[in-house]
Amino acid sequence: MNNITQKVSSLRQAVATATVTVSRQETIDAINNKLVPKGDVFEFSRAAGLLAIKKTSDVIPDCHPLPIEFAAIKHTIEGLAITISVEVHTIYKTGVEVEAMHGASVTALTIYDMLKPIDKSVEISSIKLLNKKGGKSDYRDRPIQAIRCAVIVCSDSISEGSKQDFAGKAIIEKLRQNQIETAFYSIIPDEFDVIQAKAKQLANEGFHLVLFCGGTGLSPRDVTPEAISPLFDRAIPGIMEAARNYGQERTPYAMLSRGVAGFVSNTLILTLPGSTRGAVETMDALFPYVLHIFRVAEGMRHEG
Repeated sequence: MNNITQKVSSLRQAVATATVTVSRQETIDAINNKLVPKGDVFEFSRAAGLLAIKKTSDVIPDCHPLPIEFAAIKHTIEGLAITISVEVHTIYKTGVEVEAMHGASVTALTIYDMLKPIDKSVEISSIKLLNKKGGKSDYRDRPIQAIRCAVIVCSDSISEGSKQDFAGKAIIEKLRQNQIETAFYSIIPDEFDVIQAKAKQLANEGFHLVLFCGGTGLSPRDVTPEAISPLFDRAIPGIMEAARNYGQERTPYAMLSRGVAGFVSNTLILTLPGSTRGAVETMDALFPYVLHIFRVAEGMRHEG
């Protein structure tokens, strides 16, 4: 099974369809009049389809077990064709496309089984995914303008050369995976005045996005939030609340991170943990979703 632990839970939806075709009108009449010997075709097949949706991971080896928050199965008759529509919703880390298609398949098979005593030419066809929603692919509303980005590592030991930077490099790689190139990268000590000066400099130089890495913990030298917060024209508490919530599901120490986020003039500044794991998890929690901020800003400029 694929590793989905780094994914963010979100509303996922899928609709799948299948078609069952009978050979004569008498079969359709028997269905409508509930005269099929095995019982009510639509009710029995709907029940079977709902069970199939919930049991998908039991029969498809690579499917993850997931909570089914909503499922609906509808039948439509046109001529000699019965179209089955299956809609499935979940709030989880992976989608429900296979669950919807499995539900449509079993619903169709149940109809076939119930009709075969009275119609030897029943056919199943066109089992397919009609549409799906949710996941990162729905949130890649990238800004038109290229994002000018900087990554600043705040660390006494790394700036002195006694340790190597891994967290900052991991952030740069995560940015690259989101099609953002890092235009400026620097390592500075955990000094209040130095951190503030660097933030002001990058904002004055017109950077759109600045990520500070390190200094968000509880040691006496961790002063990044204290240095950055007074500079904000607009703080955005929800950004780091989302990151801490994401981290808390993976380690109980995430609640100790004091990261902050907000705008200094037109520059969005994010402060990330100094540990490589903490930095990577924060990036996974926030990207590409946080880029919506720049899309909104572009829309406001166009309206103006």
